[in-house]
Amino acid sequence: MSVAFNEDLAAHLASGVSTVCHAWAIIRTDGTVFGFTDHDQPLSFAGFEFRADTGLSALALSQSTGLSVDNTEALGALSDSSLREDEIEQGRFDGAEVRGWLVNWADPSQHWLNFRGHLGELTRADGGFRAELRGLTEGLNRPLGRVYQKPCAAVLGDGTCRFNLGQGGYSYALPVQNVEGARKFVWEDFKGFDDGWFTRGRLEILDGPAAGLWGTVKSDRIIGTTRVLELWEPIRGEITSGAQVRVVAGCDKRMETCQGKFNNFVNFQGFPDLPTEDWVVAVPSSGNANTGGSLR
Repeated sequence: MSVAFNEDLAAHLASGVSTVCHAWAIIRTDGTVFGFTDHDQPLSFAGFEFRADTGLSALALSQSTGLSVDNTEALGALSDSSLREDEIEQGRFDGAEVRGWLVNWADPSQHWLNFRGHLGELTRADGGFRAELRGLTEGLNRPLGRVYQKPCAAVLGDGTCRFNLGQGGYSYALPVQNVEGARKFVWEDFKGFDDGWFTRGRLEILDGPAAGLWGTVKSDRIIGTTRVLELWEPIRGEITSGAQVRVVAGCDKRMETCQGKFNNFVNFQGFPDLPTEDWVVAVPSSGNANTGGSLR
């Protein structure tokens, strides 16, 4: 990331007597924005409002001009009016964008963006938190390329799968009737879908305190007139009877499911005819058709 240094700020620093502080902005994936500063008064610049009463501070920033990963840490106190413990626990800050500035608090127009990245691991203890900040070069650690495997490597509905989950029969919104431990959902009148239709799918919370959270469906069973959806992990938020949820059909990544359930085999991202290890080491024999031809 190349950002031109603010000439006025450079002149201020060269004067020998400086009035600078740090400011940080956190932009969550849901669009919620938080601003903090280690100055003792709030600041406003670059379209952000930075609060001074949150106790947020940053450790030494490690940056380089090469391709190594830039990183730092931020420490802060949890506050109901800023960073809330329940929202951190729910994962609402996971992957949030982070920007950091050096700013002249006497003239906030003199500021320099010296860090930009995302939140990494967050840990909580004793009413505070420690957040790992990962720079833009963190993306260089992400593995790229295709994986040769029999199951599909795409996520249902993503850019490579291209399946439209909005079409009828593959997602359904309805209110919660009974919920146990934020993990098991029970309905008495949820019909119209085969047993197991939503297994490996998603259950998304649309309103209430847990709005925006979702979980992966472990099992979808029809027991008599009752439908029971159980998640792998509980939703980390309060869910009350009547809250609106949306359930999305599941995909087990098999070729047969892609072709029969979704009619989307043209976008299948697996390799169903990939030979197994037993086939690779097989030797010719008179009793088997080891012709070297197609497996199908």
